[in-house]
Amino acid sequence: MSTKRIVTVGLELASGDTQYASFRSKLSLLDWDIVLFKPEISDFLSYVTDYYQGKPSLDESTSFSLKECCEHWRRELKQAVETGKTVIVYLSSLREVFVDTGQRSYSGTGRNRQATRHVSLYTNYQSIPASLTPVVATGSSMKLVDKGAEVLASYWSEFESRSHYQVLLTAEKVPASLVTRTGAKAVGALYRSKASAGTLVLLPDIDFYDATFVKEKGAKQTWTPAAGQFAGQFVSAIVSLDKALRSSSEVTPEPSWAAAPGYTLGPEAELRVQLLAAEQRVEEAQRQKEDTADRLSAAGRHRALLYEKGKPLENAIVEALRLLGFTAAPYKESDSEFDVVFESAEGRLIGEAEGKDSKAINVDKLRQLSMNIHEDLQREAVSTPAKPVLFGNGFRLQPIAERPDPFSEKCHSAAATSSTALVHTPDLFTVVQSLLAQPNPVYARECRIAITQTTGRVRFPPMLERTLPTSETTSGESQSDA
Repeated sequence: MSTKRIVTVGLELASGDTQYASFRSKLSLLDWDIVLFKPEISDFLSYVTDYYQGKPSLDESTSFSLKECCEHWRRELKQAVETGKTVIVYLSSLREVFVDTGQRSYSGTGRNRQATRHVSLYTNYQSIPASLTPVVATGSSMKLVDKGAEVLASYWSEFESRSHYQVLLTAEKVPASLVTRTGAKAVGALYRSKASAGTLVLLPDIDFYDATFVKEKGAKQTWTPAAGQFAGQFVSAIVSLDKALRSSSEVTPEPSWAAAPGYTLGPEAELRVQLLAAEQRVEEAQRQKEDTADRLSAAGRHRALLYEKGKPLENAIVEALRLLGFTAAPYKESDSEFDVVFESAEGRLIGEAEGKDSKAINVDKLRQLSMNIHEDLQREAVSTPAKPVLFGNGFRLQPIAERPDPFSEKCHSAAATSSTALVHTPDLFTVVQSLLAQPNPVYARECRIAITQTTGRVRFPPMLERTLPTSETTSGESQSDA
């Protein structure tokens, strides 16, 4: 078992000597001795539907998440090397995407006003703390450079056959360690820290998910013995490489006694003041970023209507109903507990919420809803039965356009018998989205009427230009890519 603490980011190994972290995690790398990193961002591209100049164009939310993750890893990798860690980056395929810059330009006036969304090119290599200027090229014919890469010889003899390059590193002053056999183009590099024994090692990619490494077991994938054998060999080689890098380092970490005030050099005092001021500015910027991120998260909370279940879905429904003009809240008293009780001038209603990962909402929830209506009617303060409403989010993990009917046939039949309204929560999200973009009490009332007067699946009216009860109107905006 390795005595080194090893973390893998963006790649997994069938080894108990390593710990895996996803690219989306916010893990600190300071707790680890060796970092294995792969700038793999395919998770951000899973549901991209927009393209610009032939490349994926991410929406505002996904753009923010991708840039935040890349900035996090760039900062963590740089800090890890500066504090004496060995960071090994496997240079995976170059992924170029367009991200939302947050800037908008406008044309037209009133209801014809249009917003143009500005985007910029972004790549997964921006998570690596080095200027590389990668160019797409693939191949497997490589060699170590004649001088300066001796430390990689043992590793390369074991894994040359499994390695393949996905990019050429074309930036100036790249400290190449591996080059193509023809043309001597850089495909790997060694960056030594000037202040510690840390090293940033850039290596050609390896297929860590070879077809012989995984097997299907029911609905899951498991590692094969071949995967475990490879992982053991690989971890051993990485630990040996780390040892070789440290023994060949020309930098001796500064002992604590050498940092005593009596050994301070002239420029250091002023530079320390400047560094402290810079750190304070970074902390303030970080606080502003975190505050903005919190407000952004709060602003997007209604998206829970698209994919959530349980309490998060119930909370999102309550907020949506309030936006429509209902008085809405969960109800709990003695033995009675209802997901939501809501009312307006159009009527009083009781709702139950249900989300299903990969199934339609079945009739069971309607039985519960019927019992709730009867329990509610037994209360002294209630004289007439409330309208039953079932809020369903069937097939919640699938893209909206790919979902079948979210309610089962039995659910539809029972709803017709019990005069129950069936609300698909993504439909409710569309209403919320429209009202947040263009508040309109007339449209909100029409949506309340749709819920209170419908038996079966509720079909909300589309947001059209309506006459408001005041003299003011709210202008709409359309977006297009720059």
